Amino acid sequence: MAARPPSSRSQRTTGSTCLHALSELLGLPLDQVNFVACQLFALFAAFWFRIYLSPGKTSPDVRHALVTIFGIYFVIFCFGWYSVHLFVLVLMCYGIMVTASVSSIHRYTFLVAMGYLTICHISRIYIFHYGILTTDFSGPLMIVTQKITTLAFQVHDGLGRRAEDLSAEQQRLAVKVKPSFLEYLSYLLNFMSVIAGPCNNFKDYIAFIEGRHIHAKLLEVNWKQRGFHNLPEPSPTGAVIHKLCMTLVSLLLFLTLTKTFPVTCLVDDWFVHKANFLTRLCYLYIVMQASKPKYYFAWTLADAVNNAAGFGFSGVDKNGNFCWDLLSNLNIWKIETATSFKMYLENWNIQTATWLKRVCYERVPWYPTVLTFFLSALWHGVYPGYYFTFLTGILVTVAARTVRNNYRHCFLSSRALKVVYDVVTWAVTQLAVSYTVAPFVLLAVEPTISLYK
Repeated sequence: MAARPPSSRSQRTTGSTCLHALSELLGLPLDQVNFVACQLFALFAAFWFRIYLSPGKTSPDVRHALVTIFGIYFVIFCFGWYSVHLFVLVLMCYGIMVTASVSSIHRYTFLVAMGYLTICHISRIYIFHYGILTTDFSGPLMIVTQKITTLAFQVHDGLGRRAEDLSAEQQRLAVKVKPSFLEYLSYLLNFMSVIAGPCNNFKDYIAFIEGRHIHAKLLEVNWKQRGFHNLPEPSPTGAVIHKLCMTLVSLLLFLTLTKTFPVTCLVDDWFVHKANFLTRLCYLYIVMQASKPKYYFAWTLADAVNNAAGFGFSGVDKNGNFCWDLLSNLNIWKIETATSFKMYLENWNIQTATWLKRVCYERVPWYPTVLTFFLSALWHGVYPGYYFTFLTGILVTVAARTVRNNYRHCFLSSRALKVVYDVVTWAVTQLAVSYTVAPFVLLAVEPTISLYK
């Protein structure tokens, strides 16, 4: 049963309508205007929070409470009564957190969180026919699901497993005391990440709230042993300005390229039946490129919001420069210059890939690659196109790994051959990604089959 999109822009949100006039003026859906407005307000609130409510000026409880109140308001502003789904999931999983055995807390939490998310995906699309143009409350629900399950696994590691059974990373991230209700709400619903993410670790977040975040990261990278003894207090201002510039460029590209090269052209009769193969291949690549700026915009702006609040410091690089990429969700340069499918995936939606690795790939005893791709598809939603993409992704991953292992060494004997190899693998990677991801943006079965024919 196909989803029926609403007929007017004003029907596309159940959130606040106070920006309706601006939405009409810009010619953009109201839910998108609300999203950007909330993120811009969050940016200013983050600066205020870092400067006037720093750990040295106020208690952790006050900081927890304020970021939670702002976060709840933002969710209600953007999604109206749909936000109830978010609060229900949070309360259910906190009930599991305080009542379940630490030996099984991760299983119950994972089943409830993923089950509730999947039910919401199904009901939103196939039962209530809200379609893809309405307010997509599943976005924050997906982020909260990542955080809920991440915390549950880390509590299980800290309280339900022996230290010698954990990997070094699991030991570092293990949570040895169950969070209070306020800490739980703050971690899941704080205004910096409740709308657009990204997912982060509970211990990092608590260290940020309590004012230990930067010092802890400097200790992790052994900054004194590396020769840096007198470092100034790290400021996120430069990183925030840089990311805001990237956000602005991404927004301009989104407003121009996306309208110029719409995804619907991929299933246009002329494109499918009359255009030659080379034309279709080139246009497929261009359309997929045009679909990226909206992700670049949303994820980079979310990263900037967290940095503005003082969260996201990752340490010092080899030149003594401060790094604010702990929460970065993508590396645009590495994405656009990727010479392998693996390199592309490692730099796209980084925090989601990390979540998949920590809750699935590193823990399942059988078929980790297949199960991780399946979990990724299920987490994204129930559109058939998602499953076309991730099933194709499994095949491309295996094929790329085989080719790289068997032939890459043949091109390392000279610099010229290596350059040729890099150019060819870049082109093949970009086209393979475009081919693989096309169903993800087409969503339905019919246009996907039409494109692949």
